[in-house]
Amino acid sequence: MKQGDAGQQETEDMVALFDHCECARLLGMAVRETWPGGARIAMTAEGKRNPNGVVHGGAIFTLADQAFGLAANTGPVRQVAIAATITYLSPAKGDLEAVAEQVSETVDHSLFVVRVYEGERLVATFEGVGIKEKRAKRALSRPSLREGIP
Repeated sequence: MKQGDAGQQETEDMVALFDHCECARLLGMAVRETWPGGARIAMTAEGKRNPNGVVHGGAIFTLADQAFGLAANTGPVRQVAIAATITYLSPAKGDLEAVAEQVSETVDHSLFVVRVYEGERLVATFEGVGIKEKRAKRALSRPSLREGIP
C-alpha cells in the first residue's frame, strides 16, 4: 500500500466510525463529503422538532458537533474537542446540512467553523476548538493541582 493509500484508508475508516456511531444513527446523520480539515454531514429533520414545530436546537448543535468532530479527525493529527459555541440565526423545519472547515491552527490547537444550512438558508454557525492528540495526552498526564498538598 502506498503512503497516499494508507492516508485514504485512515480517512475512510474515520468516516465509517462517524457515519455508523450510535448518535449518528439515532439522529439520522450521514457523512456526505470529507477533505483534510473539513466535512459535510446531512441530517433529517424527522423526529427532531420541538413543540414549536422547528428543529430542536440540541439536534442542530449535535449535527454541527458531529461535523466538527469529523473535520478535526480527517487530517494527519487526531483532535478532541475542548470548546464549542453555537449561534442560532433562524429556525429550521426541514432537513439540514452542516459544513465544517478548519480556519486556524497552532501547534496544539485548531479552530473550526461549522455552518448549518436548511437548503441554501444559513440557520446556525458553530465554532469549535480542538486540542491535538499529542497535546491532549500530555494534558491528561499532568499531576493534579492537589497532589503534594498535605
